[in-house]
Amino acid sequence: MKTNPNKITLNLDRDAEINVKASIAPIEHTLSNFHVEWDALANLRVAEQEKQHHLSIFQAFLPDEPVSVGECWQIQESGVLALFRQLHAATNLNTDDDSGDSSGRWACLCAYNDRFADLAFRIHAEFKLEDGWLAPSQFAGHLIVDRLEGKVAFFEMSVPEGTVNLDIGWKEDKEASYSITDAGFCSQMQLHAGARDVAQNIEFSTSITQEAVERVLAGRFYKSEQINWVSPYQAVEMAEEQIKLIHAISIDGPLADESC
Repeated sequence: MKTNPNKITLNLDRDAEINVKASIAPIEHTLSNFHVEWDALANLRVAEQEKQHHLSIFQAFLPDEPVSVGECWQIQESGVLALFRQLHAATNLNTDDDSGDSSGRWACLCAYNDRFADLAFRIHAEFKLEDGWLAPSQFAGHLIVDRLEGKVAFFEMSVPEGTVNLDIGWKEDKEASYSITDAGFCSQMQLHAGARDVAQNIEFSTSITQEAVERVLAGRFYKSEQINWVSPYQAVEMAEEQIKLIHAISIDGPLADESC
């Protein structure tokens, strides 16, 4: 049976270990001041700042079959959950109807050469807090695998920056059957391992752009990302050319993450 030369197989030395560091900065802003008035949010801290992990948990990020650049696959829950629990002990990867709109774990091969492979990924999760929950907009990152040694050369998973990058629900009244929702901003919520300069100095022989990777991953979570969007100026031009009306809808939050 012939193998596809454009596809690569990825595996790790499951017995090897790597030190992973976690960090959560104090929440800087919430629209309704929840980060000041709600103790669970005001005192949000990482569960473990540093921890040695077996590389077996990172195998969950890798595909079961050979893949080519631009190809996506689902990440296994077990290994991911072990990493998240270093960040926050009560992590839920399957968000429910009361909080996040989207759940899932997807990875994509975005580059490789004879030695290294770069995987981009996106994960949606929420933290269960006392009397409420916190749903970051998304967790995005990269895993660079040393294909020759079966080691993790670099790993980073974080909540992307943005004016608003948190969705929050607080059951301020413990007797009530509902939560009050809010949105906010945290400058850093991250797990990382390895040296960043290693990742920056690798020259890949086959790759796609970061923009293309983000687009294909977002499309796995939201139907809206499968639309061929154009700018308002282009829409006006197209409407004039096609003699069609424009139906405009105004929204107060993003369509492609959980920040609002």
